[in-house]
Amino acid sequence: MALFVGTAIVAIFKLPVETIGTRFGGIPSGLPKLQVPQFRFDLLRPLISPAVTVAMLGAIESLMSAVVSDRMSGGKHNPNVELVAQGVANVFSPLFGGLPATGAIARTATNIRSGAKTPVAGMVHALTLLAIVLFAAPLARFIPLAVLAAILFVVSYNMGEWREIPELLKLSHLEIGTWAVTFLLTVFADLTVAVEVGMILAALVFIRKVTSTTTVAQVTEEYVREGYAHILQHKEIPAYVTIFRIHGPFLFGATDKIEEIFAQIEELPPIVILRLRNMTAIDATGLQALEKLADVVHSSSRGLILCGAREQPARLMKQAEFEQHVGSENICRRVEEALERAKQLHAEMVAQGAKPVVLEA
Repeated sequence: MALFVGTAIVAIFKLPVETIGTRFGGIPSGLPKLQVPQFRFDLLRPLISPAVTVAMLGAIESLMSAVVSDRMSGGKHNPNVELVAQGVANVFSPLFGGLPATGAIARTATNIRSGAKTPVAGMVHALTLLAIVLFAAPLARFIPLAVLAAILFVVSYNMGEWREIPELLKLSHLEIGTWAVTFLLTVFADLTVAVEVGMILAALVFIRKVTSTTTVAQVTEEYVREGYAHILQHKEIPAYVTIFRIHGPFLFGATDKIEEIFAQIEELPPIVILRLRNMTAIDATGLQALEKLADVVHSSSRGLILCGAREQPARLMKQAEFEQHVGSENICRRVEEALERAKQLHAEMVAQGAKPVVLEA
């Protein structure tokens, strides 16, 4: 509506503003011609580095668009499919005079907010652009640049996810600094520079968190006694409980492993216990994955209990107020406490009308 009304106002009242036609001479109409490039060995070496840079940045921006799409729509993208499709498109695009293409965050956000649910929306988008190029290119020259700028401002504001900023400020100083630098570079420099610097900073934070979890300690009698409280041997697991465990650092490169729980959520018993005893470290991305897990488990009318978190994960979860997603009573120190809490929670669920689970003899 903004596009059509704004264009009509400028055309009717002949307002002195720049349009696509006055600035760029309009949009070429008709299909581009196929042009097979000539191979030149002398250009091969100097073009390898720029080609790799463009390919890497294109892949990063496309995956960023997919992540934004997931957060807005609640879906889950397949990164391999995204990158293969982009690669195929970028092989054929230059044959028709095109530039390298990536997934666009602004267009993706606009698509979802307009009601897009499946990849068919992207196909409709492409066919619409094709129709404009073939039939409506002469009319597109009247579109004012000011109208396009206003639309982009609104889209950028809507995709900003500003409600996430207070949550980000609860994280560690290193993660807050990484976000702030990336944000400022995106605004004042360029998205490409921001992505490059942000990825480098995130990698350094990743290394810092992994190295900080490495410890050397003497085995004491207290350590042995503490270990008995955490092991599952000789502990009865009721039929209404299932236990998952995270082993190793749960950082931004490993959060997709939790998809195993999402895939079988409808087949799980009423209560899910997540053991964090062997999770040595967690970052903001891992914390968001646990928050999403809690929301999915609760939306399926099941209960989630966490137990055994070590010092760094427990400190970050407390700092980020993670208990708001599961309840402080559902965060236990030991697995035996978690099993006892599961018993109480199952009794509460049965009292509220949930179907009880019959224990096997």
